[in-house]
Amino acid sequence: MGSPPPEVLLTVTDLVTQVATPVGARNVVDGLTFDLRHGETLCIAGESGSGKSMTALSLMRLLPRPMARVAGGRVLLEGRDLLALDDAGMRQIRGREIGMIFQEPMTSLNPVLTIRRQVAEAVAAHGGVSDNDAAIRARQLLDQVQIADAARRLDQYPHELSGGMRQRVMIAIALAQHPKILIADEPTTALDVTIQAQILALIRRLQAENNIAVILITHDMGVVAEMADRVLVMHQGRAVESGTAREIFQRPQEAYTQMLLAAVPRLGEMTGTILPKRAAASVVADPVGGSVVKVRNLNVRFDIKGGILQRPVKRVHAVDGISFDLGQGETLALVGESGCGKSTTGKALLNLVPWSGEIEIAGKDLAGRSRAGMKPVLRDIQMIFQDPYASLDPRMRVGDLIAEPLVIHGLATGSALADRVEYLIRRVGLSADQMKRYPHEFSGGQRQRICIARALSLSPRVIVADESVAALDVSIQAQVLDLLQDIQNETGISYLFISHDMAVVEQISHRVAVMYLGRFVEMGTRAQVFENPQHAYTKNLLAAVPVPDPARPRRAYVALDGDLPSPVKPLGHVSPPLYRRELGAGHVVWEREPARL
Repeated sequence: MGSPPPEVLLTVTDLVTQVATPVGARNVVDGLTFDLRHGETLCIAGESGSGKSMTALSLMRLLPRPMARVAGGRVLLEGRDLLALDDAGMRQIRGREIGMIFQEPMTSLNPVLTIRRQVAEAVAAHGGVSDNDAAIRARQLLDQVQIADAARRLDQYPHELSGGMRQRVMIAIALAQHPKILIADEPTTALDVTIQAQILALIRRLQAENNIAVILITHDMGVVAEMADRVLVMHQGRAVESGTAREIFQRPQEAYTQMLLAAVPRLGEMTGTILPKRAAASVVADPVGGSVVKVRNLNVRFDIKGGILQRPVKRVHAVDGISFDLGQGETLALVGESGCGKSTTGKALLNLVPWSGEIEIAGKDLAGRSRAGMKPVLRDIQMIFQDPYASLDPRMRVGDLIAEPLVIHGLATGSALADRVEYLIRRVGLSADQMKRYPHEFSGGQRQRICIARALSLSPRVIVADESVAALDVSIQAQVLDLLQDIQNETGISYLFISHDMAVVEQISHRVAVMYLGRFVEMGTRAQVFENPQHAYTKNLLAAVPVPDPARPRRAYVALDGDLPSPVKPLGHVSPPLYRRELGAGHVVWEREPARL
């Protein structure tokens, strides 16, 4: 006989959460019902706006009042109705019975308090603990969540820690009172794949050690497949489907669930597929012999000043002597963890950061160009930034935002300008009547489409796409990637595609360059890098990617201890050489010691 199922710990019945709108109250959680058992992981999955996070805030009674409120239903924690408790009673539940990890640790941690103070406050939140005991427990918690050099980290501030470390601190705070339930709201969304793998492994380990039930909220179906015992799929505030992880992934019943799973990029699905090496020949022949971008020995350094006179005392080696070409109609992906120099490389191509070396864009040398001197270069290269909302002026209408580059360069006026803007906004899948709206009136995916239209307005030869789909849901992400590929096939545009999402990179890239601490460690075609990786760092990146299939065992992943080595070096530091190994057909690996290959 099999063991009996674990007891139900939490029961949610017909939960309704409403938010106030100019036209009346709207249900953002609409009749939600589910159970959570001791020691299990329930994943609540769905796109942004489906009601996942509002569900978590409703359970914790943390809704922003009076804008939002729980309008109906029951939430029973071992028989106690949490919705019937007064504020004082609910404060006894938070932390002690239910802990929560919020999506963005930097907005959850106090920037002016040390890590020691913040973790100790969580330990002592319900009284009965001396300051000394709270400090000792804080150190133990940092050790428990595997933060290296915990004694030193306790006296640091949140901005001095990496994203992965800050998330570990949030987990330590959530576990401070030994809760029975841990709610994790998108705990790995902004993290690199290797750090994500470490955080997920940590949650699994702590769950097993403490018999904690976990509610994991995510739109990443790979994370769902790796973590979930059961899955609840939400859409527009309702539960559209629920079941075990295998049932949801292998036999989805609802059309929405099927669409969600179909949109997930899967590492390895491009094996044997050949992307077009060049787009249709609809552009002028390249003046630099097939390479629209040429970079040689690119270095980017940032001085760190100190002392009374604020003189440079150290230097950040953000980009450390890289070279590459980007062909016409080609997508070259730069991949690696945060801090490896990907985005800085992209900014250097637009002269947005100080650099040394050689950069040519469509035959134009960037060396020594002033801001005014960059104007003709920017006709050939544009950038799509990671955060579309931050890169769009909130006071300008969308039509004016798209028209602005054309006006600055004097390329169109009057009806010709209006026609060009209407063409661009339709080209990215939006309608002409939306040109009069402001950025805040669009969804995240729509705002990214606006940024693409703006980047395309000058008909550039090159677009630098910096984590351009990182914050999007899988279905919107798939639409934006399809759009970028369609545009490339039609116009022959080239992309420098910057990303830490290896499954997305495999889907869109012709060639891949893997960066580590400002240097390339491996470069080759998509097939060479993904199907036959040679460098240990590349293998680690690929092994860390969540596999969206609960029946498939996870590939071996060896977590690296601590953080990446620091790119901060003493003044005058010269990086040791890397040995270049040619593997044939453009596949190159760089290692510190040639004998390792």
